[in-house]
Amino acid sequence: MGASMSTPAAPTVRAEAMVAVPPQGCPMHQEAQPVKVSPPAECPMHQAQQPVRVSPPSECPMHQAQPVIVSPPSECPMHQAPAGPAHQDRAYEFVECPMKGAAASDIDPANMMPPPNQTPAPDQPFTLSLTREESTIPRHGTEKNWVYPSEQMFWNAMLRKGWRWRDDDLGSEDMSNIIKIHNRNNEQAWEEILKWEALHAQECPCGPTLKRFGGKAKEYSPRARFRHWMGYELPFDRHDWIVDRCGKEVRYVIDYYDGEINTQNYQFSILDVRPAFDSLGAVWDRMKVAWWRWTS
Repeated sequence: MGASMSTPAAPTVRAEAMVAVPPQGCPMHQEAQPVKVSPPAECPMHQAQQPVRVSPPSECPMHQAQPVIVSPPSECPMHQAPAGPAHQDRAYEFVECPMKGAAASDIDPANMMPPPNQTPAPDQPFTLSLTREESTIPRHGTEKNWVYPSEQMFWNAMLRKGWRWRDDDLGSEDMSNIIKIHNRNNEQAWEEILKWEALHAQECPCGPTLKRFGGKAKEYSPRARFRHWMGYELPFDRHDWIVDRCGKEVRYVIDYYDGEINTQNYQFSILDVRPAFDSLGAVWDRMKVAWWRWTS
């Protein structure tokens, strides 16, 4: 701003010939001394006359950041955070090529082992696909979307939770259907979240992104408990999704209830998705939507 203002040039004062020169110690005659044309360098009001420096001084901490990234646009703070979980970093290697997991480039140089979450279990009765499907859910901190687990990753995850395949006698086709149902449930949950986030389209024109999530199957929400007291069944699962709304974290609670399986899109769950009562804004959103549903 200061560079755009021009400072009026100081008037040149010519010292007229004096008949008698007063002594130097007389302060009342100091004004008769010649006025310097150029102000001293320490005068900040005249700094604008100096040539504009291309690079800012090193003592300005605001200019010591890393080079600005061209993509994404600066007005979208939601894309400027660190990347998500480590298992998503190399997810795209398995999106299109099911045999990619056996390639030499996938060997971890730290331990010379392939990715553990894509490794078949020792007693696994059949081969499972390593292909991972890309979701439509934008992943916070990147320009990419979240990637769903493969059949092999899902199998290994269930084993870590204590599941034993012999108890259910699952086949490879069953695992394929489980993955399709899992992916469809997540897509449905994101669609419901977008309906809530539409209330804040002006506040966040870039759109929301999913930052992180977690399962809380046995931690029933107050709403689920209240419904159970009213005679309804408890949800078989619960997730909490943390959404980034242009720099603001918003937590959504998702209760999963059993429903009829749709053989066309593999949707079978009835989802109850709503923002958690973590802020007055979320309370106001819940009240508005409840009123609209009541009056519609």
